[in-house]
Amino acid sequence: MDQVKILWVDDEIDYLKPHIKFLENKGYIVYTATNSSDAIDMLKKENFDILFLDENMPGMGGLAMLEHARNLNISIPVVMITKHQEEHLMEEALANRITDFLIKPVNPSQILLTLKKVLNEKDILKKKIIDDFQKDYRRIISDLSPSMSIEEWKNIYKKIVDYEVKFQSLDESIFNDTIITLKEEANDIFAKYFIQNYPNWLKDPESQTITLSHNLLKQYLFPYLNEQSHVLFILIDNLRYDQWVMFKPVFEEYFQIINEDLYCSILPTTTEYARNSLFSGLLPNGIAQLYPNLLEGDEDISSKNQFEDELFLNYLKRYGKNLKVNFFKVLHPPMAQRYIKSINELKDNNINVLVYNFIDTFAHAKTEVELVKELAKDEISYRAVTYNWFIHSILMDVIRWAADNNFSIFLTTDHGSVQIKNPIKIIGDRETNTNLRFKTGKNLSVDDKKVYRVRKPDQIGLPIQNVSDSYVFALRYDFFVYPNNYQYYSKYFADSFQHGGISLEENLVPHVFMKPK
Repeated sequence: MDQVKILWVDDEIDYLKPHIKFLENKGYIVYTATNSSDAIDMLKKENFDILFLDENMPGMGGLAMLEHARNLNISIPVVMITKHQEEHLMEEALANRITDFLIKPVNPSQILLTLKKVLNEKDILKKKIIDDFQKDYRRIISDLSPSMSIEEWKNIYKKIVDYEVKFQSLDESIFNDTIITLKEEANDIFAKYFIQNYPNWLKDPESQTITLSHNLLKQYLFPYLNEQSHVLFILIDNLRYDQWVMFKPVFEEYFQIINEDLYCSILPTTTEYARNSLFSGLLPNGIAQLYPNLLEGDEDISSKNQFEDELFLNYLKRYGKNLKVNFFKVLHPPMAQRYIKSINELKDNNINVLVYNFIDTFAHAKTEVELVKELAKDEISYRAVTYNWFIHSILMDVIRWAADNNFSIFLTTDHGSVQIKNPIKIIGDRETNTNLRFKTGKNLSVDDKKVYRVRKPDQIGLPIQNVSDSYVFALRYDFFVYPNNYQYYSKYFADSFQHGGISLEENLVPHVFMKPK
């Protein structure tokens, strides 16, 4: 058996040196930290078998650090060491957030007995997770079908993500590979399901069959809005469900989750289409008809989202919501600094909308910056990097402000992203857009067996520039590459995180409503 690695966090670690020496003589490897910040950094770099955590430390205390430890390693056993046997620690233990607790002063024999008991329980937990997965794997594979309902698809995707996160913390590479294979199989069938049903979802704008971008706010935000409400509406651009799962325990420190689910982002799963649809309550062709002046002219994609605040205010007015509103977009760090400095001016508003654009920027940077490519080389590291950004971002200050000022939070996104693998050759003219996951234009030449082609864009709620325009969408993990320099660009873009097409990761994205504790 490999040597057990212990991380012991205590601001008075020097007094524990005899205990540490005792454990080392028994064959254990003991790492130490005197504060939570250093301990979190160590957890990011090293896989530990058990965490001893002092409850009462200056700065971030033991229970606050527990949330971060759980995100970095969901299954790590945590032994809380405290001066008193308090009721709230019993509650934490019953909730499985801590594995055990010891009362100071501790002696070496106590520590040794706890180690043996807890590590045995860890092996039992690991075996249970593996056994559960093997059963669920067979069940999921047999259930996968284009005839499943959207609720069944959401449940399967949630289960896959749940195991992804669990196996990431268990460091079980063989099961990580199995999860990847399972998700690939699910994405193959989800693409068929989506193509088969998507046009019908859009025929009836009032349909409750499925929540899409253009009816999300009406269904899940508007019921909470009135002249007495105080809601912070956070839209994190390009937030995937697995990233939300990582963020969730941090929010739960301050908020009680009232409603949490997935909705389906419209096509194309890109900011200029899906986010405008979300903020307007309209499909893209509806926006073009009602507000042609907002979207005409400039070919720069970023210009297509300059009027989100106007679209949202008009949406509220259409439903009789005459509220005090603030709308702010954070596109780079100085804007975040400016927002937090003036945030107390927003206390009296009924709804404060905050669009936070980090994850999308980071995902695109992965294509161009070698360091970023290495930081987010796979799904596991992509989740880790976005989590580390989140817990150190100004967004955390905003969340704490909301809790302190009795603001509820509605959190969502406009679309997700998928790690692309397989290039598909496509030919288009100079007017064809540059997105890797969808193309629109005249005379698009591509193997129709590998894509979702839409020859009549208005049938899926998309505007028509020219009569001969069509759209093609990449499925699963595919992406479009032109024949010129095909080999170079196939390699250049492979393994980057992109959006615009059809996949579980891009289309099924989170929305959450929570109230301060």
